[in-house]
Amino acid sequence: METLLQDLRYGVRMLMRRRGFMAIAVIALALGVGANTAIFSVVNAVLLRPLPFKDPGRLVFIHETVRRETVERREASYPDFEDWRDQNQVFEQIAAYAEGQRFTLTGAGAADRIAGELVSASYFPLLGAQAARGRTFLAEEDRAADPQPVAVISHALWQQRFGADPNLLGQTIKVDDRDCVVVGIMPEGFKSLTSEAQIWIPMASLAADRSSKILQQRGARWHQAIARLKPGVTLAEAQADMDAIATHISESNPRTNDKRGVLLVGARDDLFGDIRPALLVLLAAVGFVLLIACANVANLLLARAASRQREIAIRTALGAGRLRLIRQFLTESVMLGLLGGACGLLLAVWGIDLLVALIPVQIPGFVKINLDASVLGFTLAISFLTGLAFGLAPALQASKLDLNETLKDSSRGSTGGAGHNRIRRLLVIAEIALALVLLVGAGLMLKSFERLRAFNPGFKTDHVLTVRANLSTRKYKPDSAAAFSERLVEHIGNLPSVEGVGIGSDLPLDGNSSATMGSIEGSAPGTAENEIRMYHHKVSPNFFATLGIPLIKGRNFTPQDDPQAPPVAIISESMARRYWADENPVGKRITISNDKDGKPIWQQVVGVVGDVKYRTLVRDQNKDPDIYLPFLQLPRLEFGVAVRTSLDPAALTTTLRTEMQSLDADLPVYEIVTMEQRLKDETAQSRFTTLLLGLFAFVAIILAGVGIYGVMSYSVTQRTHEIGIRMALGAKQRDILRLIVGEGLMLVGAGVAIGLTGAMMATRVLAAQLYSVSATDPATFVIVPLLLAGVALAACFVPARRAAKVDPMVALRYE
Repeated sequence: METLLQDLRYGVRMLMRRRGFMAIAVIALALGVGANTAIFSVVNAVLLRPLPFKDPGRLVFIHETVRRETVERREASYPDFEDWRDQNQVFEQIAAYAEGQRFTLTGAGAADRIAGELVSASYFPLLGAQAARGRTFLAEEDRAADPQPVAVISHALWQQRFGADPNLLGQTIKVDDRDCVVVGIMPEGFKSLTSEAQIWIPMASLAADRSSKILQQRGARWHQAIARLKPGVTLAEAQADMDAIATHISESNPRTNDKRGVLLVGARDDLFGDIRPALLVLLAAVGFVLLIACANVANLLLARAASRQREIAIRTALGAGRLRLIRQFLTESVMLGLLGGACGLLLAVWGIDLLVALIPVQIPGFVKINLDASVLGFTLAISFLTGLAFGLAPALQASKLDLNETLKDSSRGSTGGAGHNRIRRLLVIAEIALALVLLVGAGLMLKSFERLRAFNPGFKTDHVLTVRANLSTRKYKPDSAAAFSERLVEHIGNLPSVEGVGIGSDLPLDGNSSATMGSIEGSAPGTAENEIRMYHHKVSPNFFATLGIPLIKGRNFTPQDDPQAPPVAIISESMARRYWADENPVGKRITISNDKDGKPIWQQVVGVVGDVKYRTLVRDQNKDPDIYLPFLQLPRLEFGVAVRTSLDPAALTTTLRTEMQSLDADLPVYEIVTMEQRLKDETAQSRFTTLLLGLFAFVAIILAGVGIYGVMSYSVTQRTHEIGIRMALGAKQRDILRLIVGEGLMLVGAGVAIGLTGAMMATRVLAAQLYSVSATDPATFVIVPLLLAGVALAACFVPARRAAKVDPMVALRYE
């Protein structure tokens, strides 16, 4: 212990004597450690920390699947869920929930639209959650045909909306114009599985009231399911049991369940599967940055060790063994690593807040990204290990000392032996290789992002403001809802700067699209083979013009397409190509629903419009065709409004809300956002990965440039005497310039060759995140090495120019 304290005191003195060296090393390490800590804090919260639910390792999500060209995940129907619940042998508990619901809360203030979930009674017990006040749902509230509506609310809603009224339990609140009894208040901080829900309603209660058939329709797929495995049951065993149940359901219900199965996914994989690849890529990227920083500091330590050869020789002559010298050098490097880690931790505190703001996906509310004990332990560990990593090679090299050779080298004015030079060059080659891998990855992501931004979504996003609204079921019926939509279009259309107004049951990229099964007239109905899965949209007559969706054939909807007119439809271009490739689809007929007698309602196709990316820009969910129906014939109480304006659409936000509520003071108006912002949100994950990879690549290229500059400067200093001799024998400045730059470019060439090989392997991981760009894109693999070579050339040129200007007489006397 005494010798360790001596090493520490001596190390502090040595570091304080070289404050400039220490500052450079600490800055390089702080960048690497800080970036690693910030990214690891997200990885820890999302991928490593246990989920805050009862027995999270046994939680699995249950997805219904459909086999088409590929196996696709779908939501479940309630009758399927009941069969899963009643027939399985592998689950301890199973629950159904419909996330992303919106409920209109009236009374106790202005009408408000709040987030909530429809859940089965087993939902809260399955998660191990109990109410802080009152209770959660009873089993009979799942089974009753028309139970007394009840609700459980969040602690935040209880405080904000009801003033933390201690007598709220047992009172009724108005939810979607229906009286619901508050039976429970959840604990402060409780978060649901996947959304910021503020209210929970039993499925058998409010869902039954919304549609008397939705709980009985096996073809109506609208909710998710989650289960807890019985102790000792593996995921594979549970999957086999559910496969058998799905097969039985499919055989018994071929019309609704043909080619449908079940997929079980572990809770963590299901919740965070989308973001895991991006986080792991970023974690690898910051690891590369840290390695480059370590190589830079190792180079600094090698140069410093060379200048300490006299000191080392004296200590060796006084009896210090090699192990003692190695320990001293490692003590100093570990101190340097810990100091860099402490500064990096300060950077990480700021970086974590930035990451949380930038993360593009909806992370469940129960995830807390912060500096906990695990993150602090990680920071301490990598600070210690990096201290050992960058200090080991200099310590071994410096302690391997021959006193006679050292004295000879000193007499010749050398500042280090050949071993130092080899290691320094190898470190620079490693820096170049690692930086190239990062630069190639960033280049591919940037090219992918630019192509994604330039992608045509099928509609015009500029100068469009969108909003959603929900009419009261108590005040409006279908005919009055249609009349209200016409008044709304006329009223908003009369506002200054407004150029067009369109109403739709859903809007592009707003997440409200609904799919259904339909048939073309002339095909044999009854099985999945000849039925078409399509997304249906109810839209107003000027909907397409407002959004800039082109009409290709036929006509638009008109005000005359009302309930008294024959049912009509407009289809997407891709649907027309797929089912009427050699015919004009205008005049053909499609059905997606039946009348009260069970007979199909046929809509005549009156037009064809361009394809629109409704659900997502690039994924396969867009391959199902779209069909548009007149909003006046099939009005919806919940709808979206698109407003095209000649001014900045964001400036219209307050006016739009005011004008809509002037027509109905109780009208909830929410999700007011520009269409350009919706498109920006859709590309957010690509932007996030591109931004961070680009930032890390920029840091890497700066560190690599500093590294090669340091090596070449050291080489010039070491070879000053040699340069003087060359110039005395007739070498010109250009010859010296070519010599030094050539030496640097040889290092760069070796690093680029190794880096390209590594990039070819590493970028395969990025393939799933790239859009319309190959992971081995030739342009990127050519431009990036040239860019890196240019930076390296600039880094070599400064010391080379200094060497070329050396006075031969001064150089010959240099020691």
